[in-house]
Parts: sequence; C-alpha cells; structure tokens
Amino acid sequence: MPADAPHNAELRIDDPGYLVGVPDEFQRLWTPHRMVYIQGGPQPHKDQCPFCVAPTMSDEDALIVARGTHVFALLNLFPYNSGHVLVCPYRHIATYDQATDGEVAEMGAMTQTAMRVIRSVSRNDGFNIGMNQGAVAGAGIAEHLHQHIVPRWAQDANFLPIIAKTKALPQLLGEVRASIAGAWPAASGE
Repeated sequence: MPADAPHNAELRIDDPGYLVGVPDEFQRLWTPHRMVYIQGGPQPHKDQCPFCVAPTMSDEDALIVARGTHVFALLNLFPYNSGHVLVCPYRHIATYDQATDGEVAEMGAMTQTAMRVIRSVSRNDGFNIGMNQGAVAGAGIAEHLHQHIVPRWAQDANFLPIIAKTKALPQLLGEVRASIAGAWPAASGE
C-alpha cells in the first residue's frame, strides 16, 4: 500500500503490490534451506552419535576435512560461519578431562592446523575457539567431546542470528569442505 494511502485502504488483487507486498527499506535474505535447522534439524537416530558415525562414512558425506590417529576434523553441519570446523576424538568421551594425553596433543595440533588452513583459504580476521561441555554449557551433542573452530571476519556480525535465527553463509558446505580439505597439509607435514 502506498505511503500516502489512507490507513484503512486495502490492496485489491489487481493492485501491483498485492502479491509482492509494499516495498520498504528492509533487505530480504531468503534461506529456505535453514528451515531444517530452525525446525529441529536432521537429528541422528537416538542411539547413534553423529561424531561416532561420521568416521565410518566417506569424507565428502561426513564433511570430514582431515583424519588423524586419535582425532578428526569435520565441518559443522549447522555452522556459525563458513568454515566452522569441529575437532573430535574418535573415542566416545564427553569431557576434556577424559581425553588421553595423545588425544589432547593431537586435538591441539589439529586445531592449530585448522586455523592455518582456514586462514589460508578464507582470509579471515580472527577465530572463536572453544568447547561446550555438557548440555547446560550449550553443547548440542554433549555426549561426544568436540572443539569448535569458528573463523571470524571484521564485518561478519549482524542482526540476523538474533532477530531471524538465521546466519548468512556465502558458500555451500560441500564447497567449503573441498577448499579446506584440499589445502590441508599431508599428515607428515602437521
């Protein structure tokens, strides 16, 4: 409805703005693929841990970017930003204090490598790195330890996650996985 139209005026079906709405100053970002996440996401079978199942799948299907002896790195299926990597031990443990010395050492080394690789392929400005341990601490999958490595850019924060529960991601997960996996150094170079 035009701005100068009377407040009680109604649009008719033959009016130009009837189906598309009235133009305003807002930009729209249509992300229908995010509805799966907003409505509960593709949940693994209750008896299956996605971090235990992932290493049994192909790297492409599981979004795995690197495999080590004790841990592996994969993309987050519901990333905070493009290139959001998780480093997980193969063993099904819930908290960091349950990890062996070998798991801790390799998790640290793989986190460092992930940072270098992500920086080289995405030219990000910084990182958020952390572990949420326990559901009360915000762990989406509290039963299996995993560390988040989230690339950040100076201009990446906006209102979408707060208002619309939507995050704008400029690349598809398969493209991100291919670029990170392709830039990952050979096991001997870590």
